[in-house]
Amino acid sequence: MPARPVGTDDLPEPLPPVLLLVGDEDLLVDRAIGAITAAAVRADADTVVTERTGGEIEGSELHELLGPSLFGDSRLLIVRAAQDVRVAGAAVLTPYVQQAAEGTIVVLQHAGGAKGKALLETARKAKALEIGCAKLTRADDRADFVRHEIRRAGGRIGGEALSVLMDAVGSDLRELAGVAGQLVSDAGGGEVGLDLVRRFHKGKAEVSGFAVSDLAVVGRSGPALEALRHALAIGVPYVVIADALADGVRSVARVWSAGRGSEYDLAKRLGMPPWKVKRARSQGRDWSETGLRQALGVVATLNADVKGQAVDPAYALEHAVRRIGAARADR
Repeated sequence: MPARPVGTDDLPEPLPPVLLLVGDEDLLVDRAIGAITAAAVRADADTVVTERTGGEIEGSELHELLGPSLFGDSRLLIVRAAQDVRVAGAAVLTPYVQQAAEGTIVVLQHAGGAKGKALLETARKAKALEIGCAKLTRADDRADFVRHEIRRAGGRIGGEALSVLMDAVGSDLRELAGVAGQLVSDAGGGEVGLDLVRRFHKGKAEVSGFAVSDLAVVGRSGPALEALRHALAIGVPYVVIADALADGVRSVARVWSAGRGSEYDLAKRLGMPPWKVKRARSQGRDWSETGLRQALGVVATLNADVKGQAVDPAYALEHAVRRIGAARADR
């Protein structure tokens, strides 16, 4: 069965003490974590949410994060790339997975392979709620994903239009999801037809949201704005560009804050591919901590703006590109 997006409505209330996200498809993992966090905060607005990657957590820190709170606060600990948890960390984490402390929810995202399998099996034996987040490697599974996204947005699509859409967009789930939502919006709900798909993607291969992001994070605001306007003119969805900007800024921030080390060591610690670490390290050379904090705030606000809070999403994107450039210059 292909993994499908996790929405807040799919989660039981109250949340179980342990949830297991199996797979490393970024979009599905991010959606699952977002839905779980929203459910936890809805249940208790004072929930303390902490996110770590497996390679960076230490046993001593876990005691502080998972032990009883002096003030009775609910706690949500999210561990990405849990397969990278080291022996000392696993020794502390395992008992909490087997018997979670009252008021504490543990979320483990595990790639699903042989590495770190003991922790994966421990969570399964503890009857953790398991959510599939595996990469969709088969074209049929990606087609099912797109159909689901279009139904989720209130539309429907025929086989020929779906085939053309997937040929034009490719295999990236985040972009497929953004395009699906945009097409349903453009269609006014109902049928997403072949003509609409073809018009939408005419010339689209010339630019992408990541082209805008790559220019913005290195301070080339002028060219980034030109690429943005072209992307909007040919129909690249607002949300796809916003997600690309967020991914670019967050990647730079994560690599910048990780400090020294080889690309492969950092990739292992951060749960990122080495090529992405290399690119983010190069892009982050002239950033400061203050600037990165500002840029992270910009992309967080932008996410809400392009999903309906801004009167003009195109202006919100342009403003975000300018603010990211200004943040990079803040020494």
